[in-house]
Amino acid sequence: MIAETVCSAVSAAGLGIAAVTAYRRRFLTAVRVAAYSLVPIGLVMTGVVEWLADTAFSPVAWAGFGVLGLAWLLFMITRTVERRRGGTRKERKEARAAARRDAVAPTAAAPGASAPSLGPGNRQAAKPASRPADTPRGDDDFSDIEAILKKHGI
Repeated sequence: MIAETVCSAVSAAGLGIAAVTAYRRRFLTAVRVAAYSLVPIGLVMTGVVEWLADTAFSPVAWAGFGVLGLAWLLFMITRTVERRRGGTRKERKEARAAARRDAVAPTAAAPGASAPSLGPGNRQAAKPASRPADTPRGDDDFSDIEAILKKHGI
């Protein structure tokens, strides 16, 4: 009952503000304010406010919101774990089956196939390529800065 009274007062105040705004010849704004001020009284008339008031003061309703929140949290946790593992159960099963097929019948054209081993003499081919020699970065940085300063006459 209090919520209905408050909504009616808000609607009346809004319509008063709309009337003052229309008096100042700002009709578009006045119509917009009137539209916003009619929303609370419309919610009272449809029963939404009563439902919300009953829900707000009902411990069972709040427990229901808590259960819905817990369900949402569990769902999001499972989605996160699923993404970290690499897909759904069906996708992982298909990936294992594909890996078994590749292991059983490797082809030279397969992108994941490794080169055949030629014995102990071929160990150097398996080593990763070494990085190029590092140059002192400090000199390059200062030379770039000096070039910029000279360009601007500093």
